[in-house]
Amino acid sequence: MTVVKSTIPDSDRQVTGDALQSTLVDLLGLSLIGKQAHWNIVGPRFRSIHLQLDEVVAAARAFADTVAERSAALGVPPDGRPETVASAFTLPGPKDGWVRDTEVVELVVEALEAAIGRLRERIDATEKPDPVTQDLLITITAELEKQRWMFAAENVAGKD
Repeated sequence: MTVVKSTIPDSDRQVTGDALQSTLVDLLGLSLIGKQAHWNIVGPRFRSIHLQLDEVVAAARAFADTVAERSAALGVPPDGRPETVASAFTLPGPKDGWVRDTEVVELVVEALEAAIGRLRERIDATEKPDPVTQDLLITITAELEKQRWMFAAENVAGKD
């Protein structure tokens, strides 16, 4: 079997590959959290939050693909298998069944905050080993922070 060769040294590839794999798991998990909440949300703000969840899901899925392709380009096979995501995913998820709109907002804010915190650690870790991957992680963080802001604003609105 032909193995894709990396353009960066092995030690840098390991650090970068680990950062990309963890990010892939977080993004795939975020997309699943978003869809689960999307299907089960109830409450007076159902429609607006239902649609807003689609934005998070679309961003997470698109970035997951970009992250996986970056990993492959560096010679690190990405692993997005369900069993890998299930065993490695640590972000908070929704409860089973119907979920109130206010609970969905709180959950998404919490999950995005956790993902952003982890991304910021990976941004620091990839600064020297691979600035190209660091740039990608910065881009993802900016979008997730925007999504977090939008959901956090919903949370404030729900408490008035």
